[in-house]
Amino acid sequence: MDTNMYHYATVSKALQELKEKGFTVDFNLQENRIVDCGDCFEIVHIYRYEGQTDPGDEATVYGIKSDKGEKSVFVAGDLSFDEKSASRTLYELSIKGRDNRN
Repeated sequence: MDTNMYHYATVSKALQELKEKGFTVDFNLQENRIVDCGDCFEIVHIYRYEGQTDPGDEATVYGIKSDKGEKSVFVAGDLSFDEKSASRTLYELSIKGRDNRN
């Protein structure tokens, strides 16, 4: 996995950038697809938004490509997620991608 990580001032700016790159499907509306088949997806972009004063304002915007070429986005809140969530699945995929680079 060749993941690009960016830092933008706002989540909306990150979503705009991804849309310009063809990432148009909103997986926040279909997050069960990520949970049910995490290995069917590859994270190709990660955008981080960090709140200035409140850690609860943190968000991660993922640009995801499916094994069928579909380009999608997913916005995850802070990293407090349960075990069966799309956020958790994507976090594990991003860790796996980093491990595979070494």
